Amino acid sequence: MLLLACAAAAMGQTSGGRGVEIKDVDRNADPCTDFYEFANGAWRASNPIPPEMQRWSRRWQAGETSKDKLKGILEEVSAQKGAPVGSVKQQIGDFYSACMDEKAVNAAGITPVRPLLNEIEAMKDGKDVQRMIGHFHDAGIAVPFGIASSQDNHEPTQVIADVFASGLGLPDRDYYTKPDERFKETRAKYLVHVEKMFELAGFTPAKAKEMAATVMAMETKLAEASLDNVALRDPAATDHKMKFEDLKKLTPEFNWEGYFASAKISTADLNVDQPKFMQEVSRQLKETPLADWKTYLTWHLLNGSASALSTAFVEEDFQFNGAYLSGTKELKPRWKRCVEDTDGLLGEALGQEYVARYFPPEYKARVQDMVKNLLLAMNDTINGLDWMGPETKKKALGKLATFNPKIGYPDKWKDYSSVKIERGAFFADVLAGRRFAIADDRARIGKPVDRARWGMTPPTSDAYYNPQLNEIVFPAGILQPPAFNMEVNDAVNYGAIGVVIGHEISHGFDDQGAQYDAEGRLANWWSSEDLKKFQAKTQCVVDQFDGYYIEPNIHHNGKLVVGESIGDLAGAKLAYLAFKKSQEGKPPLPVIDGFTPDQQFFVGWGQFRGDATRPETMRLMVQGDPHPIAKFRVIGPLSNLTAFQKAFQCKADAPMVRPAEKRCEVW
Repeated sequence: MLLLACAAAAMGQTSGGRGVEIKDVDRNADPCTDFYEFANGAWRASNPIPPEMQRWSRRWQAGETSKDKLKGILEEVSAQKGAPVGSVKQQIGDFYSACMDEKAVNAAGITPVRPLLNEIEAMKDGKDVQRMIGHFHDAGIAVPFGIASSQDNHEPTQVIADVFASGLGLPDRDYYTKPDERFKETRAKYLVHVEKMFELAGFTPAKAKEMAATVMAMETKLAEASLDNVALRDPAATDHKMKFEDLKKLTPEFNWEGYFASAKISTADLNVDQPKFMQEVSRQLKETPLADWKTYLTWHLLNGSASALSTAFVEEDFQFNGAYLSGTKELKPRWKRCVEDTDGLLGEALGQEYVARYFPPEYKARVQDMVKNLLLAMNDTINGLDWMGPETKKKALGKLATFNPKIGYPDKWKDYSSVKIERGAFFADVLAGRRFAIADDRARIGKPVDRARWGMTPPTSDAYYNPQLNEIVFPAGILQPPAFNMEVNDAVNYGAIGVVIGHEISHGFDDQGAQYDAEGRLANWWSSEDLKKFQAKTQCVVDQFDGYYIEPNIHHNGKLVVGESIGDLAGAKLAYLAFKKSQEGKPPLPVIDGFTPDQQFFVGWGQFRGDATRPETMRLMVQGDPHPIAKFRVIGPLSNLTAFQKAFQCKADAPMVRPAEKRCEVW
């Protein structure tokens, strides 16, 4: 079947191929007034957000359809008995089987975490608290801080330990500190949620209420010592390389020698993301009563384990984090959550089966060709800049030349054979998977960078740019319709996945990426004059998105979304240029369903990115997500592009055409 499909796709490309999803277009909308509504408003009108989802579009639908494929794989392998212990099929099959055994999970109740609860209760002094923090970290529960591997910002060929702030139950510091009514309401709801979780663990209502207040007090102090989401966007704000002895001086109340020895982490130079936060941790270790630490750790054990415990814990966790914070109406079915858990903990094992069935070599080859054209378009763009001086331009081109694209799946698969997975022991399996992930990450510290590693699993429907590795990564999971389709023409593919590729390339030159050089070093490679011009151009994007409201008095924070918005703006421009480059020497693409090739390109972007989003989710995104909501990701970049205006013959004063004096162009 794959051979037939690929043959048909090849013939389709020669003759022009299929175009956009014509049924999704809202013909009653004016593309020059609201392109988000025009491109696929008809699809959203007839496809309401499913009750278990926060957002919905053909893209999100495709991601859920991928889970159907993964479910088929997992049901098949879990039905096979006798696979060798430690083999891919044994591990993913038995993990999924254990997860799906809801009767056994419910029968166990809180028993799986009882040993850790007993250990918390038995703590007698501050030394025990610190040992318990270490046990939590081993199990993937990063409270009140965490430690992970990270490339050295100053010696990017080496991996060092990175100490980061954590330990909050609410999304970020503003939920604890801001006086707005919506944050006050969330704090009140959170207290009730924490109380209910304590009650499920066996505490009386009165005791649970008292314990919840303790949790809120401790977390509030940690939040007050934390950076906000905008500050965290600046790599320099979290760049505090120091020697091990300096860490000990910074936080004298913590036994770092014991921690690093137990975790088997090198005590060489490291980085502390937020020194002020770590000083607050040290203060609490000294001044906070032991009973309060017991309460705090008990809460975070329950909070970090809820998804792997009985239905009562799962549902209470969903009621706050899913229903209240995100507006989701229903919990996802268990099979889907089990697929997600398998991908999350054993992703490259499951990914081997996924790519073998659903990502043939022809897909990879065509995407590689698109990436090549996008990189050429970026090269041409940099060369053609009239605002950048020759020395800065030379360094920008040098950085572009070192970009490393990764497509589909790793060349070398991660080996999970040491992870002990058993049927009928779901929580133990989750713990084993988490401990493997933590140990695997820690093993990188103090060693040269392994450039073959991936930061996403192959079935993931997403993509990323890593500034320290200077790599762009596109897992197989996103390389499917509507992002990428072997059966449609280049106009649509460049309008969808092409913009995504351009987006990731431009992250190397956004407000964050521009601070890293070609070797991945956090270093300024700009002349002072060019940097001022670049910052003025990025400020244009900040101002544009500051003006996008999701409801009265709640609008995007331009400084929070500037990087992703630069990515979308540059991505659309670069993809359009690359599309034109891809057509050189070929017969013209036809008009399809009344759409010219240029119009197909832009509709491809609108249909890929046109999510419907729940109001609660939009509020969450505006507060803490560096990505704008879908509507503004569609209309924001396109309203700056002359090519879009020409494609749809929009008048100069149309809503989808920004005035010349306000038009943004970074790359």
